[in-house]
Amino acid sequence: MEKLFSKFRKNNNEEQNELFLIIGLGNPGPDYKNNRHNVGFMAVSEIAKKLDVEFSRVQNKSLVTKANHAGKRIILAKPQTFMNLSGHAVSSLRRFYKIPTANLLILFDDVDLPFETLRLRAEGGSSGQKGMKSIIQSLGTQDFPRLRIGIDRPPGKMRTPDYVLQNFSKSQSENLPWVINRAAEASLLFVAEGINSAMSKFNQIEK
Repeated sequence: MEKLFSKFRKNNNEEQNELFLIIGLGNPGPDYKNNRHNVGFMAVSEIAKKLDVEFSRVQNKSLVTKANHAGKRIILAKPQTFMNLSGHAVSSLRRFYKIPTANLLILFDDVDLPFETLRLRAEGGSSGQKGMKSIIQSLGTQDFPRLRIGIDRPPGKMRTPDYVLQNFSKSQSENLPWVINRAAEASLLFVAEGINSAMSKFNQIEK
């Protein structure tokens, strides 16, 4: 397996523009699996499913796998550092594979967006998400693509940290597969056609 990943890395050092790194944010472990905060993990798992690959290797503080799509090569990753330290894993993977920031895509939950809403951006701030804050700090830039996946704001006086560490509500869970599928499709279009095409198609709700 080590030889396989080494060969994959070597081949793509010569063709950096064909290598993409897609990272879904979340917390590792079964206790967090279905939390709202783990929607990034869910989306990158759906990408792996669509590309018929599995996460079978721990590397650079992340669960990783590789895939091919639209003539491009992709590294899919789930940081195992816990959300607030996501930057350690992201920066380590980016350095290892020498990924240009334009070919990096981060998938994460956003309480400022309504549930079922996706927002792709080529750059921007953290949206108050602590995993993204860690990534921006570790990379030393906020100029990289990201996909914000709306999870709604907490109801009433519920604290945001409590809300994001809860599972989706029953009504949300019914539509969650549709949301996750769209997030995966948006990510794959980003790889195939670029950020502008993906933003044009997915930065709106279509049912």
